[in-house]
Amino acid sequence: MKLCRVEGSVVATVHHPAFDGQKLMIVQPVDGGDSFLAVDRVQAGVGDVVLVNQEGNGTRQLLKLGPNVPIRSLIVGIVDDVHRDE
Repeated sequence: MKLCRVEGSVVATVHHPAFDGQKLMIVQPVDGGDSFLAVDRVQAGVGDVVLVNQEGNGTRQLLKLGPNVPIRSLIVGIVDDVHRDE
């Protein structure tokens, strides 16, 4: 799981059928690194801090779309607050 911030959305007219009806978002890891695409099932918006599952098998199980789904990253929650003890 990664903590990320939503940076925008993606619209694609041509895509794999597994993406039909799915909302794609551009997310940026909070701790740095490259941004990537994630399917949004929790109605996140731009600027939201979200929890992203980046493990393909877990994502397939959550989406219940079968074993051969080309979706690896899934937004599974919107984070309200983060506390770090230092």
